Amino acid sequence: MNLLLNPIILKSNLSRLSITVRGAVQGVGFRPFIYRLATELKLNGWVNNSAQGVFIEVEGTQEQLETFLLRLEREKPTISFIQSLEFSWVEPVGFTNFEIRPSVAGEKTAVVLPDIATCPDCLQEIFDPQNRRYRYPFTNCTNCGPRYTIIRELPYDRANTSMQGFQMCPDCQAEYDNPLNRRFHAQPNACPNCGPRLEFWKGWGEILATGDRALKDAISTVNCGQILAVKGLGGFHLMVDAGNSAAVRRLRRCKHREEKPFAVMYPSLEQVRQECQVTAIEERLLRSPECPIVLLRRLSNSYNQIAPEVAPDNPYLGVMLPYTPLHHLLLAELGKPVVATSGNLSDEPICIDEWEAADRLKDIADGFLIHNRPIVRAVDDSVVRVIAGREMVMRRARGYAPLPISLKGTPDSPPPILAVGAHLKSAIAIGLFPQIFVSQHIGDLETPQAFQAFQEATASLQQLYDTTPQVVARDAHPDYRSTRFAEGLGLPQIEVQHHYAHVLACMAENQLLEETVLGVAWDGTGYGLDGTIWGGEFLRVSPQSWDRVAHFRTFPLLGGDKAVKEPRRVALGLLYKVWGSRLFTSEGTENYQHILEAFTPMELTLLRSMLEKQINTPLTSSVGRLFDGVAAIAGLKSQISFEGQAAIALEFALEGWTTDESYPLPIQTGDGVGIADWEPTILAILRDVSDRVPRGIISAKFHNTLVEVILALAQFVGQERIVMTGGCFQNAYLTERAINRLKSEGFRPYWHQRIPPNDGGIALGQVIAAYRNLTQE
Repeated sequence: MNLLLNPIILKSNLSRLSITVRGAVQGVGFRPFIYRLATELKLNGWVNNSAQGVFIEVEGTQEQLETFLLRLEREKPTISFIQSLEFSWVEPVGFTNFEIRPSVAGEKTAVVLPDIATCPDCLQEIFDPQNRRYRYPFTNCTNCGPRYTIIRELPYDRANTSMQGFQMCPDCQAEYDNPLNRRFHAQPNACPNCGPRLEFWKGWGEILATGDRALKDAISTVNCGQILAVKGLGGFHLMVDAGNSAAVRRLRRCKHREEKPFAVMYPSLEQVRQECQVTAIEERLLRSPECPIVLLRRLSNSYNQIAPEVAPDNPYLGVMLPYTPLHHLLLAELGKPVVATSGNLSDEPICIDEWEAADRLKDIADGFLIHNRPIVRAVDDSVVRVIAGREMVMRRARGYAPLPISLKGTPDSPPPILAVGAHLKSAIAIGLFPQIFVSQHIGDLETPQAFQAFQEATASLQQLYDTTPQVVARDAHPDYRSTRFAEGLGLPQIEVQHHYAHVLACMAENQLLEETVLGVAWDGTGYGLDGTIWGGEFLRVSPQSWDRVAHFRTFPLLGGDKAVKEPRRVALGLLYKVWGSRLFTSEGTENYQHILEAFTPMELTLLRSMLEKQINTPLTSSVGRLFDGVAAIAGLKSQISFEGQAAIALEFALEGWTTDESYPLPIQTGDGVGIADWEPTILAILRDVSDRVPRGIISAKFHNTLVEVILALAQFVGQERIVMTGGCFQNAYLTERAINRLKSEGFRPYWHQRIPPNDGGIALGQVIAAYRNLTQE
């Protein structure tokens, strides 16, 4: 640190520093750390929390104070981070000791920390029979435990959390007041005598057991092959024995979740290694304070602890380790992995209240393990995947939200901006510049319950930061529920094109907002400015403007949204674009007869009429839909039960196959806008299918083709920085090969890490687009 010389040195040789620290500095033991550091250096003064961060006033000699500043940054709590540290030298006032003062209010811009997985010290306590917290499922300290799911408002004090109703016993209060104790000012501090308690319910509030007996009854429920609902940190899990096929099948039926993979919680990393490959970075993620679900490659010679119904036809498994004392106690006694999936029906939000769960999950769960600590907001488990040696967050929730993205060089004047995101994988954001707070994953806004959860999350984030937005940013799609919500707020609206928002989000995460980039935005659906459905876009984005420099050739989506669930319809639309009505005659059908046979004669007659009359056949340039069409043509998936299933099947078909071959996919540049023409690719794939080329080779060649298109258009546009965003870049093979090819040709590729490439990152991009719009008016 470059310290300024103190201009105020009095005869006493004492000086005073006034310090403001902003960042993730509340709920991490920062004030106790400051107290211990100051008293060790024999400094006097005080520290307190404010709604903006942490304020410190400290007196001592100049040498002592400079040492204090240097050690503050170097030795701060590991789970904290400092966004800014501002200090000024002022005249001493004669403090006689150092103390932690009560928190003060004010403008609320402090960073609220996410919930933190159980630390080693607390874990040791709950398994130590001599410890007073032995087998206590709500053990925590300043280094771990609930944060975002219990806080109602800033500053982060017990009175502002859902622990308000639990008065600490003398022992807990003594820990809380002791500067040398790791529970010094730990706001959720509790023990069996004064803290939350467990109950085991059978149905609507029928209490069968409490305390440790409730835990044992819950374990018995799982061991008997039944479904257990568990109230955790940010909501309910539904748990079953992951090795019990009948139990997993029943859970699928009850949740209305046909094939989408379930996540699995293991008792230990050692057991994970029996089923999956675990790299060093994946191990770090599994053991991290965020403790997300990590997608791991399964071993071919695994011990088969997991029933095939958990992740059908999937070479990967979504794995997490216990992250609360309650989970540790459950899994330690079970000694085997369990399915741990969100406590809800498909397309509905996760339950957070025991009475709500008893009602909504009554036809699913056989027993309810609940507790009496209220959950303030629903926060699901985060999902990450390691791509190109880096963490990529695919669902951003527990452990990550609501940490902000901080913008550099942003004036202090922009008004508060609310961004309402998209329709699928919804998340919202609030711009309080220079910080943008992105909410936890909310989910798809397909049902009234999901939309209600979206409204509650929007209100909750505004309440937490005590802000009233002056502007709302929304997607350009007129029929999104989020769009209609924005229109009903009565605020000035800024419409943001979907793929432009994608690119800006990735630029923000990679600190590229002052640069000009070529954004490659590939996904399933996004409302285009020309009235078509975009999704295979190449956007040149500068600090001042953006333009669409290239895209994939369009093709018809048969039945609009219905085609999203039926890849066979996408394939038929592609083939019709090539052959027209001749597709339905007997000429040359040997290559694509299998596509026609995927429909009944009556269906074909109707679909032909729709195509010829252009009824409900919107045009799209979507690469996500192109993946679907190729999956159907290759014979992998003609219909799907969850979003992205066909594209995932195409990626997984690569397992065990390698080739550097690709298909032809020419770029047409007649009007100055590049058009990537997929037709030669589709024709070549049809020939390979007819020649019985293995599906893995077809998949590899198709992926390679897409990478070559990125490279060709990067060379065509001539932009060095290439930003890859959109749901298609959750595909590890596609992303990693694109990174390597671009680097080999002298380009600088960028991709997502802690902001999802899917629509979970849209709200971040919308805030930035709105800010640019306001400053350029």
